[in-house]
Amino acid sequence: MGTEQHSQPTEAQHMTADVPTMKAIVQDEYGQAEDVMRLEEIDRPEVGDDEVLLRVHAAGVDRGVWHLMLGMPYLLRLAGYGGVRAPKTRVRGREVAGRVMAVGKDVSRLQLGEEVFGIGEGCFAEYACAKQDKLAPKPRNLTFEQAAAVPVSALAALQSLRDRGHVQPGQKVLVIGASGRVGTFAVQIAKAFGADVTGVCSTTKVDMVRSIGADDVIDYTLDDITGGGQRFDVILDTGGNRSLTHLRRALTPRGTLVIVGGETGGRWLGGTDRLLRALMLSPFVGQQLGTLMTSENAEDLIVLTELIESGKVTPVIDRTYPLSETPAAIRYMEEGHARGKVVITV
Repeated sequence: MGTEQHSQPTEAQHMTADVPTMKAIVQDEYGQAEDVMRLEEIDRPEVGDDEVLLRVHAAGVDRGVWHLMLGMPYLLRLAGYGGVRAPKTRVRGREVAGRVMAVGKDVSRLQLGEEVFGIGEGCFAEYACAKQDKLAPKPRNLTFEQAAAVPVSALAALQSLRDRGHVQPGQKVLVIGASGRVGTFAVQIAKAFGADVTGVCSTTKVDMVRSIGADDVIDYTLDDITGGGQRFDVILDTGGNRSLTHLRRALTPRGTLVIVGGETGGRWLGGTDRLLRALMLSPFVGQQLGTLMTSENAEDLIVLTELIESGKVTPVIDRTYPLSETPAAIRYMEEGHARGKVVITV
């Protein structure tokens, strides 16, 4: 990251003259995208002391966007991630790639005009704010659209495999949901760690999963993950709702299961009940069963940049949509047909 120190002005430094308003996708109530999201002209956000203001060029669509849009499972509202009756914030979107247009007085790691990617708030808009410790310089070999596909999904894949799975060279890793948002990164990162990787996906996505480096692919419409007697050192479950019993049968006796996805459709728990059962069971069995709370930090974004610039990891983008068509982009992601990521261009 840049080390140039900025002076300490009493107000934020700006690259351009103030622009009072911006176009953004706003939401004032919970519901389906087409019903509650609309394009409006709203006030541009004000940059905080430890934040930068970004001119958004692209924003990724992650599963969390959909959950916060719906306000479900209800557990999210009770945990403070949204208002109890209506959204706390009007603008969705967290994965971002863009250019620094203003810096807060405490920002010292990023410079005006710098191209960055990372995690911000309210990124389905022309401008968004982000904390400096959740941003990193954009990988040189990626477009803004490609860079916006990385932050949330690739951080989840990296930290699940490295910090929870402790993947080592030569280990056998199974990635369930290998064609999805987290899965496409997980396959490539596990290969970069030297693992033997098997991906699980549907028939139409088998070739794509092979093309990103999977040593083997299981078509879940034809075969079961426990078929053939193969056992895996690490299983990363990024989708589906297979039972813990079923998943454990595919693990080695000392293997590790990391659950980072899975939907049950429940309004209150929405799949978190399976995570809780895994955490409760883990102390009583030889296998490690659990999940991961992703840490959103610049240091790991730089790790991802190194993997990307070395050619070991490349974002997979299924479709891009203009800002005005954000509801359609979220609907497409929700339907589960996407290969890799869906990205909004601004």
